[in-house]
Amino acid sequence: MTQDEMKKAAGWAALKYVEKGSIVGVGTGSTVNHFIDALGSIKDDLKGAVSSSIASTEKLQALGIKIYDCNEIEQLDIYVDGADEINPERSMIKGGGAALTREKIVAAIANKFICIVDDTKAVEVLGQFPLPVEVIPMARAYVTRELTKLGGSPIYREGVVTDNGNIILDVHNLHINDPKALESQINAITGVVTNGLFAHRGADVVITGTAQGAKIEE
Repeated sequence: MTQDEMKKAAGWAALKYVEKGSIVGVGTGSTVNHFIDALGSIKDDLKGAVSSSIASTEKLQALGIKIYDCNEIEQLDIYVDGADEINPERSMIKGGGAALTREKIVAAIANKFICIVDDTKAVEVLGQFPLPVEVIPMARAYVTRELTKLGGSPIYREGVVTDNGNIILDVHNLHINDPKALESQINAITGVVTNGLFAHRGADVVITGTAQGAKIEE
């Protein structure tokens, strides 16, 4: 089974958590694209979706699924999204697609976070994947200096502007033993919008695409 086939297995397996007549929180990325395709197969049973990115919104709308603004929704039953890395405690690094801030917002209003990944994303310790940090543009140099003090090597992601009009710093060379503490520490730096550690709001369910099919951990 190819990596994309494993992603597809995970994406389609998440359909079991979608309640008829519900509004579904939808994330961003290649694995989520398979979940969106799966949603298209039951679109007549859905009320709609809240999306974490312009790209996912456009894909959902192309399938005829109604999009709700996050401000219209008090809470969601589920939020389905991928991860760049996930550890055994279900903390994640996200933001490879630069949608981390909106992803955190949608995750915050969801009762259940369902993480869909292929088995290459599972790690014992987070940090091999560079940690994305969304930054107000005028604070780029300052935040770079502060992240360097934390032991990281921040690199400006050139040519990338987030859906919120900000920039991304990818922090390399971090060995993240305490994801919650580091998430809070980075978010406290002036000029940081948020960072890609999802530790305070980790996954409730992990669906992993493997060569043997989808493995669900609740």
